Amino acid sequence: MYLPLQFKEDRPDVLLAVLRRAPLATLVIATEGGLEANPVPLLVREREGGLSLVGHVARSNPVWKLSPKGEVLALFSGPEGYISPSSYASKQLDGKVVPTWNYVAVHAHGSLRWVHDDEWLATLLEQLTHEHEAPRAEPWRVSDAPEAFTAGLRRAIVGLEIEVSRLEGKLKLGQNRTRADREGAIAELRARGDDGALALAEAMQAVLDP
Repeated sequence: MYLPLQFKEDRPDVLLAVLRRAPLATLVIATEGGLEANPVPLLVREREGGLSLVGHVARSNPVWKLSPKGEVLALFSGPEGYISPSSYASKQLDGKVVPTWNYVAVHAHGSLRWVHDDEWLATLLEQLTHEHEAPRAEPWRVSDAPEAFTAGLRRAIVGLEIEVSRLEGKLKLGQNRTRADREGAIAELRARGDDGALALAEAMQAVLDP
């Protein structure tokens, strides 16, 4: 990934926060037949000495039968959106402004293994469910469904684990603009009011005033 210094992000806590807030990654695998890409929700597992990402695919998806060539790449996308030059204060000075796209991206590189162990899969599904149900007033649990039913569903999936070798982060959030321009863009995003614009405004504000 192209990483100009003003947009490069390498703080582990910031990168992991992106992975947790936007868990649907595009998993890219290089194979003998070319590149294979699949959207897969991934869960972060931190442990002493390393970091891994875990998830699962449908057993009917032939991707798990392919042999990766080298490391795989999981692409995570955070808040993103169009920035109009009309929102910049400097537009009034000389007009030398153009549109851009601001975004947050994290790339996770690592080695991939496929997992068929039923106990491992059961633990994964419980962890995934807990992660995403936790904010609800009455979280749903895997145990709420009949065991025979969930056991059958586990046979229809294949687990995956990526041992992460490195993370690359890019926060392109207006750091190359003046404070006035950045404040103007944030104000316009907030005025739009949709969830995507508000999330991008929050990310830009966090970088502007860490």
